[in-house]
Amino acid sequence: MPARGQEVGKVIIGQQNVIDMALIVIFTGQHALVEGVPGVAKTLLVRTLARVLGCDYNRIQFTPDLMPTDITGTSVFNLQRNEFTLVPGPIFTTFLLADEINRAPAKTQAALLQAMQERRVTIDRETHGLSPGFTVFATQNPVEYEGTYPLPEAQKDRFMLKIPMGCPEREEELTLARRMLGHDSPEATLAANGVQAVISGMILRYCARNWK
Repeated sequence: MPARGQEVGKVIIGQQNVIDMALIVIFTGQHALVEGVPGVAKTLLVRTLARVLGCDYNRIQFTPDLMPTDITGTSVFNLQRNEFTLVPGPIFTTFLLADEINRAPAKTQAALLQAMQERRVTIDRETHGLSPGFTVFATQNPVEYEGTYPLPEAQKDRFMLKIPMGCPEREEELTLARRMLGHDSPEATLAANGVQAVISGMILRYCARNWK
C-alpha cells in the first residue's frame, strides 16, 4: 500500500490521524464512531476509503422515522413464484456509513447490533451472512443534540474507536479553497476515478478473518 494514505490524500486534505485510525479499525475488523461538525468530510472519507480498498459502500441517513427494515431489508411476496423473496437492505455491503446515527430511535439503532457483532442479520427468522470485512462507520454531530437519541452504552461498546474529526488547519483550508475553485475539487477527483484501488476486497476479507 502507498505510504500513509497516499491515494486517500488525493481527496481528503489533511486529517492524517483520522485516516490512520480509520485504517486501524478496518484492518482489525472493528467499527468506528466518527464525531465531527457538518462539512468536515466524514462521508467523503468513508467513500474514499471504500474506493481505495476496493470495497462496496452504502450510506444510510438516520432520521426519526427510519425503521429497522429500512436497514436490514424485508421479504416481499412474489406472485409469479408464489413465495417470499428477500429484498436486501443497505446493510448488505462492506462499508456502511450510518450517518447521524443518534437521530434514529433506539429500536432502529439496535438493528445494527447483531450485524456489528456477528456479521450476520436476521430477517423474518432467517439468518443471512454479511461480508467478512463488514465495517460500520457511524457519524455524530457533537454540537447539535436537539431531537436526538443518545447511543446506549451497550451499543457504544460495539465501536472500537471514537474518531474525532475536526476542522482542517489554515494551510489545508487554503489548499481546499484553491481546489474547490478549480477542476480538481475532492468530489470531482473521486467522481472522475482519480483515486485508484491499492488492494482488493479479497485481501481485506482475509485480514478481517484472521483478526477474529
